[in-house]
Amino acid sequence: MENFIAYNPTKVHFGKNVTNNIGTYAKELGKKALIVYGQGSVVKNGYLTLVKSNLEKEGIEVLEFSGIKPNPTTFDTNRTTKFAQVNNIDFIVALGGGSVIDSAKITALCVKEDLDAWDVMTYKIAPTKALPLIAVLTVAATGTEMNMFAVLQNEETKEKIGHRNELAYPKHSFLDPQFTYTLSAEYTAYGIVDLIAHSLESFFGYGDSPLADRYVASIIKEAMHFAPLLLSDLKNYEYRANIMWQATSALNGLTYQGKLSGDWGVHSLGHILSILYDTAHGASLSIAYPAWLKFFQEKLPDRMKKLGELVFDTSDADIMIKKFEEFFVSINSPIRLQEIGLNLENKKEIIELMKKNKVSGMYHKITEAEVDAVVELMY
Repeated sequence: MENFIAYNPTKVHFGKNVTNNIGTYAKELGKKALIVYGQGSVVKNGYLTLVKSNLEKEGIEVLEFSGIKPNPTTFDTNRTTKFAQVNNIDFIVALGGGSVIDSAKITALCVKEDLDAWDVMTYKIAPTKALPLIAVLTVAATGTEMNMFAVLQNEETKEKIGHRNELAYPKHSFLDPQFTYTLSAEYTAYGIVDLIAHSLESFFGYGDSPLADRYVASIIKEAMHFAPLLLSDLKNYEYRANIMWQATSALNGLTYQGKLSGDWGVHSLGHILSILYDTAHGASLSIAYPAWLKFFQEKLPDRMKKLGELVFDTSDADIMIKKFEEFFVSINSPIRLQEIGLNLENKKEIIELMKKNKVSGMYHKITEAEVDAVVELMY
């Protein structure tokens, strides 16, 4: 087992109507809030009104910044930063899913020292202070509501990367499963794929941590149990609650303690599809993960065997990979590039951008010469 430091300062408020108390905690952070959200669903579904009214009744002035897109960009994050600076914001409330919260995290890191989002993302500049951040989750998927990570896309350089910074932990995160009732079956499924992918990335991290491995397996098995139940009953509170907490647990630190973090090679592969074709993050992962498992099957026989035993009670890697594919198919998440409208004519540009971005993992490396073979396995 590797040395590790366990640290997670985010206070999670989980359950029915917990967001009604947001003002009580927010007033400790300041008197002027900026609510950051996406492209309108939180307005349509009444979540914005609820959050705003509960802040205002505590005497907090509220401003809004909307339009954060899925696969969030540094352009929008820099715009949000300027808006927050001009209006002397005390703290940020990120109302949405992973894209909104990730964008808000980097905004929070940039405001006080007038930093550029991409300079922060690439570690060119290290922030020393940040605005306080509150997350109100509407999509169970990324786990960003209880971690220090953020992912942004640079549309100019055609890069999509992650950043980690302890200053980016939300002060409070409000997780009401009812806020995910309006999420479509399609994006509910993509969120489930994402939480499974996060678990797998931790499983293939460097180091031997049997408890972490079993925790990973438990999260995956629970997700696979609740997925079909939830997808046939999208407004079932208990099903939504279980998936929401599984998604949070998959990337709040517990799955990789005793290891040197996760591998993240599959996320790097998936990001290329998001950059080129604006593919939904979860869809990119259900395509990339089976290919990655097949590619590393002979290179990591012991890990593959252990994963099969813990999740599917099989030591046969072929069976294990097939079962993951069957599960993704069962929840209507794609497992081949053809299923998202791509064909062999797209292969060249996919490979070229992967090589340009030096797509690989942290511990299990994919060389430039091997990229072609990995992409081939996605077809």
